[in-house]
Amino acid sequence: MPQNRSTRLDAALREAFRPTHLEIVDDSARHAGHAGASAGGETHFNVLIVSAAFVGQTRVARSRAVHTVLSAELAQGLHALALTLKTPDEFTQES
Repeated sequence: MPQNRSTRLDAALREAFRPTHLEIVDDSARHAGHAGASAGGETHFNVLIVSAAFVGQTRVARSRAVHTVLSAELAQGLHALALTLKTPDEFTQES
């Protein structure tokens, strides 16, 4: 049975960034009828990653790293990512 996109995103992001916290929310239903949305969903996601891999990286560098890891998904119908990318210290300070 093929994995859904959320499961594939989870596996790829965990392998690449070894997060201490990871949340993936399929937000596709809110974008029905918008560009890039498909009837089957799994096109728009909100992602929160907390990882030591982001220490010393700018917001742009963090975002580029995630987009690189997910490039295959982006080429196969993943249309939009809303990313929140934090180091463990940044995440703790916000809590």
